[in-house]
Amino acid sequence: MNRTVKIIGSGALLLAAMQFFPRDHNQGKAPAGKTMAEVIQVPSNAQVILKRSCYDCHSDHTNYPWYAQLQPFRYILDGHIRRGKNELNFDEFGDYAARRQRSRIRAIGESLEEGTMPLSSYTIIHRDAILNKEDKATLLSWAKEASSTLP
Repeated sequence: MNRTVKIIGSGALLLAAMQFFPRDHNQGKAPAGKTMAEVIQVPSNAQVILKRSCYDCHSDHTNYPWYAQLQPFRYILDGHIRRGKNELNFDEFGDYAARRQRSRIRAIGESLEEGTMPLSSYTIIHRDAILNKEDKATLLSWAKEASSTLP
């Protein structure tokens, strides 16, 4: 057999085998009284923006896209979600110490100012997650106010 055919066949077998790798299921139930919106004041317009642009990676409620059923895409997504939740999990915000809560709110503002969130690799496909100037201004205003009112 031709070497190219063997390489392509091996790659296809590897991709098929990858479909059986275990997947994370980020569909947990938020504990009552622990979510960010229950712990601090989040205006409804800011909450809508956060849910649309941030919650898939920073909460226990990921809305998986169709391609998440395929490996290696799911593996990459699961890694992004794990890292995102390690930095900030909106559903566990009430469990954070006051210092960490302030730090995470400030980090939201810094990420918005620097344009590092949401990730460009996410917004390529999730066009509705792109933050326009008004969205950024809303979130920045809320983040500044929230960080100053936290103990």
